[in-house]
Amino acid sequence: MKQDIILAGVGGQGILSIAAVIDLAALHGGLEIRQAEVHGMSQRGGAVESHLRLSDRPIHSDLIARGTADLLISVEPLEALRHRPFLAAAGRLVTAMEPVVNMEGYPPMEEVRRELLRSGRPVLVEAHRIAIGCGSQKASNMVVLGAAAPFIAIPPERIEAAIGELFRRKGAEVVDMNIRAFQRGLEASQEQAASCEGPTTSETA
Repeated sequence: MKQDIILAGVGGQGILSIAAVIDLAALHGGLEIRQAEVHGMSQRGGAVESHLRLSDRPIHSDLIARGTADLLISVEPLEALRHRPFLAAAGRLVTAMEPVVNMEGYPPMEEVRRELLRSGRPVLVEAHRIAIGCGSQKASNMVVLGAAAPFIAIPPERIEAAIGELFRRKGAEVVDMNIRAFQRGLEASQEQAASCEGPTTSETA
């Protein structure tokens, strides 16, 4: 088994927390992990990218070549488009659809969405709305992780256990909120995949 995952977003959106959860779940599953992080800007709001490689055999490189990633998980839609060239032909794209307008000339969301829909069967999730329903917009990264869970080569229950482990020091309330967010993202992804033909979207969930 080998899986290459690109994580993308901007600073402050919790990309590294997503990576940490997947890392913990993979370790508990006896998998090898390689991770490389690239921060486009040091301040909050700058582009953040992480390469995450999972395998049941030794991994010799931290970086994922363009056109070879199995999965792209993004917490910002334009960053999803920027990193789409990393995806293999059969790769899957999962992204939050709330923009972080951190530059001049940010394209209209109608154009961004139209381009994302050309990515095979993308999962486009209203992560902020779902997270607020779970207790806080801060949990939107866990919503996105939940939406991506069906495509990660780790059982969702193991990912959920890793969320509990990662957030344990912040208290039971924070753990419960993040697990709820993960579960809601997972449910949205599964429901839409089962009921929709063509592109998968939770924007009407």
